[in-house]
Parts: sequence; C-alpha cells; structure tokens
Amino acid sequence: MEPPAGTGNESAGAPSRDDGASAGSADEDRSAEAARYSHRLLHEGHERWERDRCPICFLYMGFPVGKHSKVNVCCMKTVCNGCILAARLQGLRGCEFCRTPLRHNDASELAMIQKRVSKRDSDATKYLGDKYYHGALGLSMDVTRAIGLWTEAAELGSLEAHYFLGCAYYEGHGVEVDKPRGIRHWQQAAMKGHVDCRHNLGQEKRINGNCELAVQHWMISAKMGSEASLNGIKEMFMNGQATKAQYAEALRGYGDAVEEMKSHQREEAKRLGV
Repeated sequence: MEPPAGTGNESAGAPSRDDGASAGSADEDRSAEAARYSHRLLHEGHERWERDRCPICFLYMGFPVGKHSKVNVCCMKTVCNGCILAARLQGLRGCEFCRTPLRHNDASELAMIQKRVSKRDSDATKYLGDKYYHGALGLSMDVTRAIGLWTEAAELGSLEAHYFLGCAYYEGHGVEVDKPRGIRHWQQAAMKGHVDCRHNLGQEKRINGNCELAVQHWMISAKMGSEASLNGIKEMFMNGQATKAQYAEALRGYGDAVEEMKSHQREEAKRLGV
C-alpha cells in the first residue's frame, strides 16, 4: 500500500517541517527579547534613584550612604549629615524631617518599624530585614526571616532590598547559591538607578572575562559617584583592558557627581565629625 499523499515515509511521531520552523521562530523571539533586555540594561538607570536624595536639602547622598547619613525609623527618611548638623544648630532635638521625638531604645525603635511594616512600607520592611539578618534591636538573628522580608520589600519597590537579595543569592548567604537569580535582582535595581547594583554587574562581567561590558557598567556607576567603579576602570586601563579615553571620561563624570553632592553644611559636618 502506498503511503497517503504528502506524508512521505515519515513515522507518525516524527517532527514536521512546520515544527522545526516553529522552534526556530521561538528561538529567534527569545534572542530578540534578550537583545532588547540587554539594550534596556545599558540605557536605563543612568540617574540615581530618588531614595538617595536627602529629603531636606534634596542633594544626593555621598558614598557610602550609611557613612554620610542617618535613617530615622519614625518616618524611615534618610537624612544627610549636613542637615542633621543644621537641625542641631537650630536647637531641634527630634527627627530632622518629621520632628517626632527620638527614642533611643530598642523596643521603641522596633515598635515604630513594625508599625510601618504593617502598612507595607517598603523601606521599613527592608530595614526590619536588616535587623533580623544581623540580630539587632533585641531580635534573634534569623537569616531566613530576613530573606523573606527583603523579598517582600523588593516586591514593594525597594531597590536596596534587590541589592541585598542579589548579594545573598550570588554568594549563598542564608540561601543556596543561585548566581543568575542574584544577577537578576541587581539588574532590576540597576535599571532604576541603584549604583551599587550597577557596580556589581560590572564586577561580575569582569570576573567572567567580559571587559567590554564591565567598562560599560562601571562607566555608568562612576558617573553617578561610585569611587569603586572609577577605580575599577582605572585598574582596567592600567592593564590594557580599557582605553585612556574611557578612563578620562569616567574620571570627569565621577568628579562632576562628587561636586553635586557637596554643600557647606556637609563639609562642616565632616569637619566636626557629625
């Protein structure tokens, strides 16, 4: 018996030409989507996220942010040292932003944080995760709880939470190592202006031998004020992995960013050790 017209001698389970074409089309779609994502990654997030601005003077904080500012748990606002000094000179003794009286005991601070967490405040949720991670404010160290809170905070929009989740998964701190997952967290935050996440992406590319992409990431973060990124490009230049023009561009951008973070109040606070 001759086979039905059009089927040839193929078995019933063999893939057709149409199946091959569909698979090829799917591969092309995935490649195109990956290319679009890579383009977004390098062309978005060139301005620092607004959370890095002092809510009083509106200047971006210097790096590391924790050294040049303080978080007030009453309102979860991060105030720069310059504005802290200015408030003291004016005789203000409460929160520099919302004027709430400051309570310097673990129980009161924890109650304030938990109140804001209950209202789904992303900053407070991330901050509580920090305290569980380090076992602070009278809490027992609980890394699993910290990861859960950071995950919730990231879903609520905290870029800092993405940063810490990225570090946790990339290095395996409290979770199984999952480098691609860690990188995805850094990517999400970097595209919204998180400087340390952008720097880590550059570091990851350099470790894996992709110097071209490493320089591109570090160029972005250096121009936002990251000294670590600037030094990374400088080292690559010294090793012949980046051009003199690239290092010069990064140096100019870094210098401009640093100047924009300066103020008389901040310089005075630095001199006085505030």
